[in-house]
Amino acid sequence: MNGAATVSHQRVVAKPLTFALLRLLVDGEFHSGATLAQRLGISRTSVSNALRGMEGYGLALYSVRGRGYCLSNPPQWLKAASIERVLGEQARQFKIEILDSASSSNTLLLQRAAQGAPGGSVLAVEWQSGGRGRMGRVWHSGLGNALTFSLLWRFEQGLSTLSGLSLAAGVALIRALRALGIANAQLKWPNDVLGTQGKLAGILIEAQGDMLGPSAVVIGIGLNLSLPQHLLPQIDQPVTSLTDMMATQSEINVPERNTLLAMILRELHGVLHEFSRHGFAPFKAEWESCHALHNQTAQLLLPDGSRAVGIARGVTENGALILETAQGRQICHAGEISLAASGIS
Repeated sequence: MNGAATVSHQRVVAKPLTFALLRLLVDGEFHSGATLAQRLGISRTSVSNALRGMEGYGLALYSVRGRGYCLSNPPQWLKAASIERVLGEQARQFKIEILDSASSSNTLLLQRAAQGAPGGSVLAVEWQSGGRGRMGRVWHSGLGNALTFSLLWRFEQGLSTLSGLSLAAGVALIRALRALGIANAQLKWPNDVLGTQGKLAGILIEAQGDMLGPSAVVIGIGLNLSLPQHLLPQIDQPVTSLTDMMATQSEINVPERNTLLAMILRELHGVLHEFSRHGFAPFKAEWESCHALHNQTAQLLLPDGSRAVGIARGVTENGALILETAQGRQICHAGEISLAASGIS
């Protein structure tokens, strides 16, 4: 699934024992190796081995002789029951599963879709090591400082009717963020959410089915809650996080991860039902009002490697970008847009 930044650092291999130990350290206090070993019925050497390389997860683990281990920034763990509690009655519309680790939630959910998984299936991953974005990009973040999940949705319509779905999903994300008091997020065609300093979130749509229907769509979302400092030099584009965006809003705290996921699912549920009836058209004006490059001079890198420069004049009712160039209006269905003057993407 898509994430908020491309990262090129060495991947950490997630181990079930490591996650079991991290959950015992969630209180931020020191715990001796002997106590941890006794709790899990393992040796102290196994504890030591399993807790090596925590910096690769974006975690700060302190190991002090005579005191044991302490996580200074323990992650907020996702819990299906907590998400369902926030969703209330709407929880019945979803089947939520949390995994400690996976290469890609989109890949796994696409496989399950082919095997008959129901619409409304949600797969959230604490540590996603090989998240996939558009154009073959790979992304992953530290443990607990991002929200990475995929949602399976089934449509009676065929693949030919799904144009603009990634833009509609972006509208759902903006609605959820604004409901939580985050008013300064914007959209970038076709599938990014931007903060004031760069990319905040990304959306990846992958579909199965027939052109005439029915079809199954997996919507992958990656959203930065915070950015580990050691990852920043390795990220190849401007990025931001909810923590960065809310630093100047002292009256608002970064949402708890379970609450945030529930709010996004709630908005996605409403948007997808509307989309299934009327397509992207009902969301066009709202999307344009949130577009960071609306009515600005932009450069579009097209899939064939060519470039087009013009003024971004909005989108069609199918979600295609309208670019007003010197040669006239172009309707663009794919590409990477950026500000023509600065080259910021």
